[in-house]
Amino acid sequence: MATTTTGQIKIVAAREEHVPFVAWVQLTAARSHLPRGTWDLYIDGTEQETLGFLETLAATEARHFAHYTNFIVAEVDGRPAAGLSGYFEDELGMGALTVGMDEANRALSRSTDENQAGWERAGSITLCNIQHVPRAWIVEWVATAAEFRRRGLVDRLMAEMLEIGRGKGATTADIGVLIGNDPAQRAYEKAGFAVVDEKRHPEFEAAYGCPGVRLLRRSI
Repeated sequence: MATTTTGQIKIVAAREEHVPFVAWVQLTAARSHLPRGTWDLYIDGTEQETLGFLETLAATEARHFAHYTNFIVAEVDGRPAAGLSGYFEDELGMGALTVGMDEANRALSRSTDENQAGWERAGSITLCNIQHVPRAWIVEWVATAAEFRRRGLVDRLMAEMLEIGRGKGATTADIGVLIGNDPAQRAYEKAGFAVVDEKRHPEFEAAYGCPGVRLLRRSI
């Protein structure tokens, strides 16, 4: 993608050097408005351990929707400040992620038992899976570092990512939000998305402290 520049802000395709920031974006986005998110539950360790797993996952040989190459990053004065990703489910969705997680677990010498225990803690998220229309361009992992918020960085990233999806032939974009994260939902609605579905499940709520997930959609 072409780099776009406005003042001291640049929107760039994520590079390998962005992997630690991409890991932070994924951890933060997964937590949403909650103290613990999917990756916290899956690793169930220190923040350093969780970020270490995500850094490894973001740079696997296997491509998947948590890989750094799907991300674009807003840099402010050369510092990564905000990021998000986009992908097609049939190319880089859950099946591909599972392959990437297996690779990351091997690289970190995490056992089959540790992986299984992680899924037992975090796997109720699958009970709130949202259904995407075929070839929807899925926007995922949206987060901004605290010191760079309220600068419109996500608005710029979102516009860029939707343009990328359009360039790949998508006519519809989807994004999910945890129920209760009202600021994120309002931001996505401001970007033209509207709620089209939601999934709730008591097991999900027991694990995550949140009723479920909403799906928002817009044309692009």
